[in-house]
Amino acid sequence: MTTLIIARHGNTFGPEDTPTRVGKHTDIPLVDKGRAQAAALGRYLRKNDLLPDVAYSSTLQRTKETAQIALENAACKLPVYALDIFDEIDYGPDENLSEDKVIARIGKEAIIQWDENAIVPQGWNFDPQQAKEDWARFANQITKTHDTMTNNVMNIEETVLVVTSNGIARFAPYITENFDEFKKNYNIKLKTGSLGILHHTDGKWNILEWGVVPLLD
Repeated sequence: MTTLIIARHGNTFGPEDTPTRVGKHTDIPLVDKGRAQAAALGRYLRKNDLLPDVAYSSTLQRTKETAQIALENAACKLPVYALDIFDEIDYGPDENLSEDKVIARIGKEAIIQWDENAIVPQGWNFDPQQAKEDWARFANQITKTHDTMTNNVMNIEETVLVVTSNGIARFAPYITENFDEFKKNYNIKLKTGSLGILHHTDGKWNILEWGVVPLLD
């Protein structure tokens, strides 16, 4: 059985900052709260016996930093493998704009459709089908590599951690091949520092948890 943990990086804006749409072309670090969220993620993994055997992030420092801090707090001495398939999406003309300016351009309904149905607003330079295929290939790879059978008994159990961003994470549940059912039960948007947990058993991916927010100290 393979367990896939998908976490969103921690906060990149402090209490005095104006949050903006930070996409793949803006590489900024975590702020203090973001580092605290990353530490909380690591403690959650340790407490719930979800210690990763392998860890991945995007190529952006906010995800790499989150993964590294989480692993340190989970007492896991693992390297973090950075893959560009987990980089945040390209928000096009809305990159680095505040939310009110984004809504002024595309309308509030477009944001609702993005957050509820993963429908990409006009002007964003992002192919959702490519994201779905990337997740499918990644999921297939980790199950082929680690789900092996001997005399009909699974002999390897592995936990895989992926730290990514809001826009990319929401497409991971497509690997269950039942995204509509997923939408009925969960908010597809992960909050900063939160996580989702998927299990691969009997040849199928299932959502175990989604939107879990580890407690800060």
